[in-house]
Parts: sequence; structure tokens; C-alpha cells
Amino acid sequence: MFLARFLSLFKHPMVLLLAVMLLAAQGPVRFDWSKVVIESGDKRHEVQVEMAVSPDQRARGLMFREHMPEGTGMLFDFKTPRNVAMWMKNTLISLDMVFIDSHGGIVAVEHSTQPGSQRMIEAGQPVRAVLELPAGTARRQGIAVGDHVRHDMFMTGGN
Repeated sequence: MFLARFLSLFKHPMVLLLAVMLLAAQGPVRFDWSKVVIESGDKRHEVQVEMAVSPDQRARGLMFREHMPEGTGMLFDFKTPRNVAMWMKNTLISLDMVFIDSHGGIVAVEHSTQPGSQRMIEAGQPVRAVLELPAGTARRQGIAVGDHVRHDMFMTGGN
């Protein structure tokens, strides 16, 4: 009975149009690729990153991904320094989160986050960007507070 009434709603053109628009809005979010170089002591680590720069991209992030290959990540650009709170809701894989100031300096690292958690993860100070990497990457590569991330976004002054 309910299903018949629900389906009858789609006989009205406006309801059908609204339903199509809502489905289209839920379509895939696409990300451009870029490269960052993490300078950790005398070591340099290149990472191919998906760029999360729009509100839709930052909201989607790595949700629903089942795998992230080594040597890849996602770089969230918040455009200007701000207090940022990240979470793992709908994220299926554990990640390392690297919090980066406007000059590319690493100010905090959260290791091996818990998939699906709604706990807020923060740097404790304003940041320009957050780099998400496969869990364990930061420890394996010795990435730590005080290291530096090279990317064009940090070369423009970044305020």
C-alpha cells in the first residue's frame, strides 16, 4: 500500500523533477590530482594527492572509500587559516591526518584514526590544510610536527 502511494507521487511532474534534481545532486564528487612533497629531516616523500578544495569536495573527502594506495592521499585546502575539526563518519579506512599551517609547516599529526568515528579531530590551532594519508604512513616515514609540506598553495603566501 505504502509503495503504491509513494510511486503515485511520481505521476506529478513537479515531484518527478524534484526527485531527479535530488538524485543528480547526490552524484559523484570529482577531485583533481596534484603532488605534495613532505620534507622530514633530510628525507623527502612525494605523495600524489586528490585535492579537496570546494565545500562539496571537503564534505565528501574519503567517505565510502574501501582502499587508499600507498603513496597517495587527499589534501583539504581551507583557503585561509581556521580552526578545523575533522571526523571519520562514513570513512571505511583508517587514516593519518596531517594538519598544516599557511606556510606548509606541520603543526599536528593524528595517527591511525578510527573508521566511522564521529570524534572531532583538531590541531588545536588554525590550519590552512589537512593532508590525509593511509594509516601508518606518518610513522613509517617519520612525518612529525615541525616537518614541512611543499605545494603551490603554500607558495602564494597562504595568509
